[in-house]
Amino acid sequence: MTFPAFSLRQWARDGRLYAILSAAGFSLKAIFVKLAYGAAPVDALTLLALRMGIALPLFGWLVWMARGAATAATARLDGKDALRILLLGTVGYYLSSLFDFYGLQTISSGLERLILYLYPTLVLVFQVLWTRRLPAARTVQAMAICYAGLGIGFVHDLAQAGHGRAIWVGAAWVFASAVTYALYYLGTGAMIKRLGSMRLAGLAGGASALLVLAHFVVAGTPALLWTLPASVWWNAGLMAVLSTVLPVYWMALAIQRMGAAQAAAIGSLGPVLTMLASWLVLDEPMSLFQAGGLALVMVGVARLKPRPAPDAAQAAEAAPRRKLFA
Repeated sequence: MTFPAFSLRQWARDGRLYAILSAAGFSLKAIFVKLAYGAAPVDALTLLALRMGIALPLFGWLVWMARGAATAATARLDGKDALRILLLGTVGYYLSSLFDFYGLQTISSGLERLILYLYPTLVLVFQVLWTRRLPAARTVQAMAICYAGLGIGFVHDLAQAGHGRAIWVGAAWVFASAVTYALYYLGTGAMIKRLGSMRLAGLAGGASALLVLAHFVVAGTPALLWTLPASVWWNAGLMAVLSTVLPVYWMALAIQRMGAAQAAAIGSLGPVLTMLASWLVLDEPMSLFQAGGLALVMVGVARLKPRPAPDAAQAAEAAPRRKLFA
């Protein structure tokens, strides 16, 4: 029996390498948050301000990288564009990240990833409410499978913790993060056509970073930043680079080379990688119930019908999203 030879150059050429790197980067965010929480008594707003402050110039780098991708990357912004970008930054990297950081204070990173991975089903719910058209039976079945898996994973964390109320509160925060991310996803469609995916990600991310920093100046304690140990700064920097900006860039490269549907399929590795990293790095328990819940969520998401991959011209400006659903 012969096996195809592994070629890193070929995987980079066809996009598989970039899709895997993107999934790995996104999956490590919860690990860096947990490591930072364990290194010092830092609150969610302070840690998020560190992350977004470091990421702010990198979001500018994304805008610069998009300068020659297509005519959309050089389209002039008007007042309506600026307002929409501000709204996207508010519900996306600002509120979604803040809610997620609050939730990770009390629940495991594995459960956090299970809940966040439900955002495609929330997108479908919002589309139903907007269009007033019921989804197909296959879609309803897929959503039921997803939430059954979430239930299994949630019961596991509730059984492991001696303080059930904290798990409920943490799960509610992360679910609110999934809701705001779904709203962010729905709001990017028309803007991507006008500005391009890379430029929009940079502009919306930059706007959210400024919102986070403004929130921190008003409600936080900036002077405490200099009292934090180097390990907190280190994990915040890794989060900003490896789990914020670079995964967006890598996913855009993957979509350009292999199309959105194929890149999204590889992006499904994210929850598995998070669970494995939680077990290896954080020593979080991984039971058969938790693995089974994760499997059900992934099966349910996989059953949601993806949109066709864009053609070569459209792929260059496709959104750098891990999932695109009809």
